[in-house]
Amino acid sequence: MTTTTSPAPAGSTPALSKAPGTDNRRGRLLAVVLAAQFMAPLDVFIVNVAAPTIRTELHASGAGLQLVIAGYTITYAVLLITGARLGERVGHRRAYLGGLAVFTAASLACGLAQGTGELIAFRLVQGAGSAVLIPQVLSLIQRNFAGEARVKALGAYAAVLAIGAAAGQVLGGILVSADLFGTGWRPVFLVNVPVGLVLLVMAVRVLPHDEDGRGERAAGPARGLDLPGLVLLGAAVSLFTVPLVLGQEADWPLWSWLSMASAVVLFALFCAYESRLARRGGAPLIAPRVLRTPGIGLAVFRIVAGMAVNAGFLFALTLHLQGGLGYSPLRAGLTFAPTAAVFGLVGVVWRRWPEALQRVLIPGGFVLTAVSTASVGLLLRDGGDGGPWLYVALVGVGGGLSLGFGPTLTRALALVRAEDAADSSGLLATVTQLGQLTGVACFGALFLNRLELQGPPGAYSSGNALLVCFYALASVAALGAVSGLVRMRR
Repeated sequence: MTTTTSPAPAGSTPALSKAPGTDNRRGRLLAVVLAAQFMAPLDVFIVNVAAPTIRTELHASGAGLQLVIAGYTITYAVLLITGARLGERVGHRRAYLGGLAVFTAASLACGLAQGTGELIAFRLVQGAGSAVLIPQVLSLIQRNFAGEARVKALGAYAAVLAIGAAAGQVLGGILVSADLFGTGWRPVFLVNVPVGLVLLVMAVRVLPHDEDGRGERAAGPARGLDLPGLVLLGAAVSLFTVPLVLGQEADWPLWSWLSMASAVVLFALFCAYESRLARRGGAPLIAPRVLRTPGIGLAVFRIVAGMAVNAGFLFALTLHLQGGLGYSPLRAGLTFAPTAAVFGLVGVVWRRWPEALQRVLIPGGFVLTAVSTASVGLLLRDGGDGGPWLYVALVGVGGGLSLGFGPTLTRALALVRAEDAADSSGLLATVTQLGQLTGVACFGALFLNRLELQGPPGAYSSGNALLVCFYALASVAALGAVSGLVRMRR
């Protein structure tokens, strides 16, 4: 139920002076950058609700549908750190405008796509636009706000993340159910176009220029983009994800296993190259020094586990509600709304809870996620609607995922040295996206495989498939709880 923050510049200073009209200008700047940030979680969850309709109208296979959902995340995850560094090199204003233009154009192309292959390709481009756009949001806030103004701006930033997730579920259901002019699922992409065009016009007027004093860059030379590392990481992620998605429909042919084995080799080469680049004084995508920080490895595992559960839960339950139970997209979206809302609410308030509770938040969150996820599967296994207890379990899923993710991310960032803050933020943001990608690929394949054994798409009983999938999700959440307990004892 989340989207991640991006690497923020260390030691940044306020760029807007206390001149007359500064407050209004800051307000307009904040509105523009947060509107772009709002589009990121909105786009993820709005498309999730539209997935069953996309499958029906485009006659997409289960694997094709997974790639529509995961394609955005693949390029976003791989290019996120590169997008942040691009902002350092060409300026945050230019990177923001360029990323927003690509995202808007790709959204239009997605809305006009005539087939599954086209839609997957344009989703990849859309993710690339987001990877350039979203890292600039925090950078522009950090460079143009200071003191209490920065605290308030970051509070608004956190609220936007939570509201975007909840709004995406509801708005997606409204747009698909409305079937505007017979367009079906297409408005979930096309809605980004007018919003993007308005933001482009406003951003040109209110964002500080990169070359003047108001848009001053951080001290020191901009870091390199590490293109060889980017190619190796992108190839490894693709070779792992694609056969994982396509293999189950093709009965796991030899090429799928060879592809995943190649992904392991390429990832090992990526790690070796990054270590060598760091020793030579270069700027690797993922700094080995950050990975060696005590506690970071465990944090990476928890984040990947939590986000995999998050993505797998959303994907499978959406297909079950609309395909298995026959819910309208609007009803399905409203069903998810409590989970998203509680995720956002808990993410804001957990820091205020008593110190005695802080030590058990992470393992407790994973336990709550495991119990609640298994409960949702049990409540829906017989084809019923689960009654009021379903919403209790859905609230538990949202609260548990938030407790597992939020404190883990916050404490992981506190473990690293100040000079490694940007690299650690980039690493954790990237693994968050990779966790979601893994969740859609692995648990989506598990759900669809069980589903296909019971009946053709469009006329199936998916209760047993959902139960098996959610038991697997609960097991992964339980692993997160155990890892948290081990760390607490140490």
